[in-house]
Amino acid sequence: MMSRNQELTEGIIRGDRENVVRLVREDLEAGRGPVPILNEGLSPGMEKLGDQFGRGEVFIPELMAAAKAMNAAMEILRPLLEATGVEPLGKVVMGTVKGDMHDIGKNLVCMMLRGAGFEVIDLGVNTSAEQFIEALENSGARILGMSALLTTTMNRMGAIIETIRKASFGEEVGIMVGGAPLDEDFAASIGANGYAKEAPIAVERFKELHAALRP
Repeated sequence: MMSRNQELTEGIIRGDRENVVRLVREDLEAGRGPVPILNEGLSPGMEKLGDQFGRGEVFIPELMAAAKAMNAAMEILRPLLEATGVEPLGKVVMGTVKGDMHDIGKNLVCMMLRGAGFEVIDLGVNTSAEQFIEALENSGARILGMSALLTTTMNRMGAIIETIRKASFGEEVGIMVGGAPLDEDFAASIGANGYAKEAPIAVERFKELHAALRP
């Protein structure tokens, strides 16, 4: 018989949103705290799924279903975590660059980042340098994720990064980029701090970037 943690983990892996929400509510009603529910039940599911994705055992639809289940659970847990003084792992501003209306990959990364404990400010698509700067300034976030799915819009990333770097806090911002036409060499050439091809890898890169930026 599976433990409650195992049930939660398996529910996330299967993307069983309804069952995950039920289990979370039952655990809370039974007096279990939100931190162990998250750290011992939910998060291991996302980590295992990321490993399975890396081995080619699951694919984007499974990741999307799991991320939706995780986010449904976090909608319940987030107010309780905040009330107990648990801070988010970090703040990340996300957006698809100006001229690009693609958002499936970005949305998946946003969902997985929230599941990993980050607060995400999602600016959506068609995002200008000025919108990125305003969001960074207003939120205090110092991590930025940009995506582009077109070769025409990926070439705008360098100019956006250059504009961000000119802001008063611009040199303090860690910038991650992603999207189908990009690669490591392109990311380095435009002054980004990192690149990730897939959503689970992106989450790990954001964690590494956050750890590197912490004072």
